[in-house]
Amino acid sequence: MENIKNIIFDYGNVIFSLDFLKGQAAWKELGINNAADFFGHKQQDEIFDKFDRGEVTADQFRDYIRQKTGNPELTNDQINAAWNSMLLGIEDGNHELLLHLKDKYRTFLLSNINEIHYEYIMNYLKTDFGFDSNDHIFEKTYYSHLTGKRKPESEIFELVLSENDLNPSETLFIDDSPQHLAAAQKLGIQTFLMTAPDTLQQFFKREKL
Repeated sequence: MENIKNIIFDYGNVIFSLDFLKGQAAWKELGINNAADFFGHKQQDEIFDKFDRGEVTADQFRDYIRQKTGNPELTNDQINAAWNSMLLGIEDGNHELLLHLKDKYRTFLLSNINEIHYEYIMNYLKTDFGFDSNDHIFEKTYYSHLTGKRKPESEIFELVLSENDLNPSETLFIDDSPQHLAAAQKLGIQTFLMTAPDTLQQFFKREKL
């Protein structure tokens, strides 16, 4: 990692902690028998990709869950609770680190996210930290459901690079998904795979960035 001037951050399991197993358990409880195949870190039902791109609304997503479970009586709150169960929160010190890094680098957020998770997280940021959004922590934020593009599609990386006139060779992308890093690497972006128990704070301390 040399000559880094720009850093693009993934959100889930880089800044904001997730628990995929907890999410799978919640889907199983609603009646999804193949929960690990339905939604996981490396594979998922196509509805999640569509939801990430904003191609389906929250209501359409919830209707799909009712159809998939065979239970038309499931309420919006029950489905939202199951879907949000994987969202754990932000480690103390992460926001302070990101604000410090913003003074040294051009920093960006690039997140595969959807309407329901976005609403939950924005509320969490307001309730727990008094933030209206993530906008003050980064130069610019990119959320898949608002751009119509998602990782690992090359178009989302090309959008970030072109809109901000970033040199890929001077840009570091941090993500927890190997397939997302592979897409960035093809464009010449430097990458780092975040894998538990490693943390963002440990990484920057270790790399002296």
